[in-house]
Amino acid sequence: MQENNKGFSPDTLCLKAGWDPKTGEARQMPIYQTTTFKYETTAQMADLFDLKTPGYFYTRLQNPTNDFVAAKIAALEGGVAAMLTSSGQAASFYAIFNICEAGDHFVSASTIYGGTFNLFAVTMKKMGIDVTFVDADASEDEIAAAFRPNTKLLFGETITNPSVNVLDIEKFARVAHSHGVPLIIDNTFPTPINCRPFDWGADIVTHATTKYMDGHSSSVGGAIVDSGNFDWMAHADKFPGLTKPDPSYHGLTYAEAFGKGAYITKATTQLMRDFGSIPSPFNSYILNLGLESLSARMERHCKNALKVAEYLQGREEVAWIKFPGLPGDKYHELAMKQSRNGYTTGVMCFGIKGGRDRSIKFMDSLKLINMETHVADSCSCVLHPASHTHRQLTDEQLIAAGVQPDLIRFSVGLEDPADIIADLDQAFEAIRE
Repeated sequence: MQENNKGFSPDTLCLKAGWDPKTGEARQMPIYQTTTFKYETTAQMADLFDLKTPGYFYTRLQNPTNDFVAAKIAALEGGVAAMLTSSGQAASFYAIFNICEAGDHFVSASTIYGGTFNLFAVTMKKMGIDVTFVDADASEDEIAAAFRPNTKLLFGETITNPSVNVLDIEKFARVAHSHGVPLIIDNTFPTPINCRPFDWGADIVTHATTKYMDGHSSSVGGAIVDSGNFDWMAHADKFPGLTKPDPSYHGLTYAEAFGKGAYITKATTQLMRDFGSIPSPFNSYILNLGLESLSARMERHCKNALKVAEYLQGREEVAWIKFPGLPGDKYHELAMKQSRNGYTTGVMCFGIKGGRDRSIKFMDSLKLINMETHVADSCSCVLHPASHTHRQLTDEQLIAAGVQPDLIRFSVGLEDPADIIADLDQAFEAIRE
C-alpha cells in the first residue's frame, strides 16, 4: 500500500489510492491486458517462482492492474494488503480455505447471504470442512459454545443480506480472539465508506465488489483484505499452512517470510495459483472507475434509502420494515455506533400485509424499479429472496437466515427519490383489492 495514502479521507482515497502516476505517466490507471510478462534471464524468473523477489510472471496469479485496485480497497479498509477475486463468492471461499483444510471446522452467523450459506453448508462440507451456524444476536457464551478444538475462524456480515441485521463486530471479535482464531467479516453492504470492521476488531474483510464498489452492474468481482493484526505465529499449531514450511515453495514459511503480508501472500501464491479465480484486468479497470465515485454514491444511496424507508413506514399496506438507518429500528443504535459517518447502507427489506402472494404481486406491479438478481446497484431494484436467491433453502433454514416468506429486499438507487416513491405509490394502488 502506498505510504502517501496515510491520513487521507475516504473521499480522497477513492480517487488517489492504488495507482500513483509519476511524471509523464497516465492519470488513469493502465490496463495490463496481458497473460504473461517478459524477463531477460532464467535467474530472474526463478527468483519470482521462489518468491524471493516481487514481480509478475503470469496473470492467473497476479496482474498490475488488479494489484493497483486491490491496494485502493486495502487503503479504504485500513488494511495492509488485499487480493481481488473473480466474484464475491470466490472471495468468501478463498478467505476461509486459506486457513481451513479437510478436518477443520469454523463458526458462522446464520443470517448471511443465501449463496454463502450454501457454499458453507453444502459445498465446503463436501471438501471435509464443517461449519456450525449461530444466531448472531446470541450471547457471547452461546456463540462460544459452538467452538470446537479444530475451529479455525468466525464469520459474519456487517449488515446481512437480505435481512439487514447489523452484526455486533466487537462481540464477535471478542469471541473469536478468546479462542485464538481470526474474525472474518463480509463488509459488502456498508462498504468501508460507512463502516471499517478493522476498527472494531475484525481481522479479515471480504467484499462482493460486484455491488456498491462497482456500482453500475458492469463487472462481477470480489476482494479480500487483511488487517495484518492477527498473530498467526502466536497460534502456530492452529494454522500450519501459514506457520509451517510450504513444500511447494521449497520449505518457505509464510508468517516468517512475509510478516503482516503472510495471509494475502499465501492466498495469492497458493490458492490463486491453483484455482485461478482472478478477475480480468479490464474488469478491474471498470471496478476502479466505480471506486472513484464510491464515497459520493454511498451518501446519495443512504439519503435516498432513508426517505424511502420513512415513506414505507407510513403506508398501511406495509406489514413491517427493517432498515438500520431508521430511528427505532432494532439495530439502529448499533449501526450508528459502528458507522463512520452516520450512514448505514442503501438496502432495506419489508413485507406486504397479505403475505407472500401479495408481496409478489406488488413487486410485479413496479415499473421504474427493476426486479433483478442484484443489489447495491445505481438503479433501484427489488428481489423476493424466498423465491429467488434463497429458494434452495428449506423453510427452517429460511427462518434461521432471517428470511420471511413475504420479505422484499429493496435496494434504493440513485434516482430522484420522488420518482422512486411515485413508482411505489402506483404499485400499492395496483394491489388494492
